[in-house]
Formats: sequence, structure tokens, C-alpha cells
Amino acid sequence: MPHYLLAIDQGTTNSRAIIFTEEGALVSQYELSLKQYYPHPGWVEQDPEEIWENTLICCREVMKKINISAKDIAGIGISNQRETTVIWDKKTGKPIYPAIVWQDRRTSNLCKQLTQLKVNSQLAAKTGLLLDPYFSATKIMWLLEYVPDARKRAEKGELLFGTLDTYLLWCLTKGESHLTDATNASRTLLFNIHEQQWDNELLKAFNIPSELLPAVLDNSAPFGETDPSHFGHPIPITGMAGDQQAATVGQACFQEGMVKTTYGTGGFMLLNTGTKAIESKNQLLATIAYRIKGKVTYGLEGSFFSAGTTIKWLRDSLKLIKTAAETESLAASIPNTGGVYLVPGFTGLGAPYWDPEARGAILGLTRNSSIAEIARASLEAVCYQTRDLLTSMQSDSHVLLEVMRVDGGMVENKWLLQFLSNTLNREVQRPACIETTALGVAFLAGLELGIYRSLDDISSLWQSNMQFKPAMPEETRQQLYTGWLEAVSRVLTKESK
Repeated sequence: MPHYLLAIDQGTTNSRAIIFTEEGALVSQYELSLKQYYPHPGWVEQDPEEIWENTLICCREVMKKINISAKDIAGIGISNQRETTVIWDKKTGKPIYPAIVWQDRRTSNLCKQLTQLKVNSQLAAKTGLLLDPYFSATKIMWLLEYVPDARKRAEKGELLFGTLDTYLLWCLTKGESHLTDATNASRTLLFNIHEQQWDNELLKAFNIPSELLPAVLDNSAPFGETDPSHFGHPIPITGMAGDQQAATVGQACFQEGMVKTTYGTGGFMLLNTGTKAIESKNQLLATIAYRIKGKVTYGLEGSFFSAGTTIKWLRDSLKLIKTAAETESLAASIPNTGGVYLVPGFTGLGAPYWDPEARGAILGLTRNSSIAEIARASLEAVCYQTRDLLTSMQSDSHVLLEVMRVDGGMVENKWLLQFLSNTLNREVQRPACIETTALGVAFLAGLELGIYRSLDDISSLWQSNMQFKPAMPEETRQQLYTGWLEAVSRVLTKESK
């Protein structure tokens, strides 16, 4: 059998392809950035065809970099930004509208209207989720309502819905596979996480035709194979997971009580809760962590919308920095922010606030405030938002979470990880491979192919390359966090207070 595994990591800001050895060593990587479009305040769109074309280029180039062919790849795993919604023509493959990105808030008013429906009281129990524009269901409703003839065509079976895993799979197989996996399905507001199937009552409540939906498989499963025209030889596609669940696998969080946080465009914390789906009292989400051989492992998840996005805003919109890496030296150049807090509510606030109408603010500015204070406040905001999630997660799970495993592009910043450890008062572990989302789907693909016999095999490959331990007086920690909570209270809308 060929020795390499190819991971497609389709994120919000870029698409990348990464090749791993069976031992989990990263040997080749290629990525292309993606455009985001903001046609109205709170709206976020992307071009699905650009995403597909970039993905195809990345896969070809990543093989070319180490001079291997498709015949050397044992299997492909696909990971993706979750909830982002695409509907396309079943015959032509042409999307009927741009992809509506997970950050998009256009359906906020629709969600308010839907709270009056009886089904709203059942959403958390059935799906583990909240009624929020974040998830796919109201995005689908919007597309069916506002794209001409979309509803009529959907009911006739002429259109297909998918999150980006499904769309990429459909493109890779040239329309042979219209499938998703249990983790991505669990983020749509349409999938019953206990019965493990699309919920007819929810489909009826949201007025979404079942003809649109893909079939749902385990995370390690035979999803199909690439059409030979793409790479010259067919490659089995045997792993698929939403990005945060893929990172959970890549971080080997297979024991109940293990937790990881990923810092990419947003921040995402996921706790393994084992065979039990915990219904949160703190507006966190019950979700599927992974489903393997029909056995479901649940997770408790909290997310905030702006992590890397905030740094990108400093760089691209305010032009205060030229590279994201500059924030590390700027933060270290001053002893504190001088009371400056940045609340990054660019597209509302996520867990535990869930306020889609909140907007960002910089508070506590004085004449002494400089770029350094704003850059440091931006990094500190990531840590405070993580503490918000951790506090809620411990309250819901009654588990003392002593160690936090972290990954994603931002964890290259050592100053950030030390301040995170200080803020959480917990040890923070950074893995040897920070591309854990891609690594996770590579592992899932390899599991289906028999390269790994069990999750224990995968656990044995996980390694930490750096640990950060708290080194901040308790009084300072509490004082800083109290200031953050006060800053957040200033941007919350009346409905959320």
C-alpha cells in the first residue's frame, strides 16, 4: 500500500493540502488564500468555485513539491470550515449563489421570528445547538427564499445542499458522491444527534426539502474516490470531519475530559464528553466529537468568532502591523495595556454571550495608548474569550480541566500562549505538529484504510513540543479578567444583558 496520506484542510481564510507519512510527520504543504466578500454589514460570502479550484491546485502542487504522484497516496481526508452553506445545480455543479460563511449574520431577524415556533424549545434537545445565524439551517432558508426559483427547483430534486466537505467531495468525485459525515451534519440544526439522522420535524419547521440533503456517514468511511482526470489516478477518500472535530482527533483527545482549543479565524474549544451529550446551561453546544464504526463520541463546544480575524483586521484594515508575527514583539515590549481592552465583536459575540447584534469596541484609550497597547489588547482578548469558554465548560461538565491542548496558526506566538496560561491558570500544551486539523483527517483516512488499527495507535503518535505554566499573581489575574467582563458588558445589546 502507498505510504502517504493527503489531507485537504479547507479553512475560512485559505485552502491547503498537506501530505503526512503514516507516522504523522508533515512532509509537504501548499496553501492558497481565499477572498471573503462583505456585501452588507454582517454578511460574509465566499466563491465556492474559487474554493474548489484552489483546493485542486493545492492538491496537485503539494504532490509536485516532493515529486510524488497520486499512486503514492493511500487515501485522502477532508476537513472544512463548518456551517458554511452552498447550494448547487445537481446536473451542472454550478452554485446558485455564493457560499454563505459561518460568520454571516444575515439571518439574525429570521432567527428572532423563529423563536416563536414550538420547535425552538426542542432544538437543544434534538441537535445540541441554539437557534442562531451561525448554523446552516437558516442560511438554507434564506437561499431558498431569495434566490429566484430556488425553492421550486429544490423541491423538484434539481438542487443539492452541502457544507464545504460535501461540495468538495462532490467536485472531487465529479458528482458521484453526495455525502457528509456525522460531525458536519451535527452543525446544521437539522440533524438529530441522538437518533443519528436528519430530523423530519426540524426539516418541516425550517421548510427545507429533504431532497437537498446528503447521506451521512461515519468520520472514517468509504466516501468515494477522486475522478482520474484530477490527478491522473483515482485516490480513495476515506476520512472526513469538520475542522474542530478533526483537530480534536489530531490532538488525540480520545479520553473523556480531554479538551483542546484551536485558534484560527475564530477560537474553538471542544471537550470530549464520552458517550453522553451534555445539554449546556451556559449556551455552549453539544455536538458530535467523532463517530467511528457507528459508535458516537460526544463533545461540548464553545466558540468565539474572532481570533486570527482580529489580527488580520489590525494588519489589513487598520494597517497597524505588516505581519501577524509582529504582535508578539509588540505585546512583549510593554508591561501591560494600561487598561486598554479590545472586544472583537465584528460580527457579534459567540459563546457564552450569543449576541449577534453586539459590535466591537476599544475601551480605555488614553493619550499614552499606542499601537503596542492595541496589539497586546487584541492578543489578550483571545485569552479572555478562552477563559469565558473554560468557565462555562467546567460549570456544565463538572470536570476540572487541568491541561489545555492548543493548535492553529496563532499558537506560533509564544507570548500569547504564556498569557493564555496565566489567564486560565492552567498548563497549556502545544503539539509538535500544529496543523492538527489536517493531521486529524489524515488519521481518520488512515483508520478506514487499516493503516491505524485503533485510536490508541493514533494516540501513541501525539507529541507535545512546548508547555506553558501559569506565572501570574492571582490578584492580577482576577483584576484583568474583571476588566474584560466590564468591557464586554459595554457592547452587549439589551436583549443579551
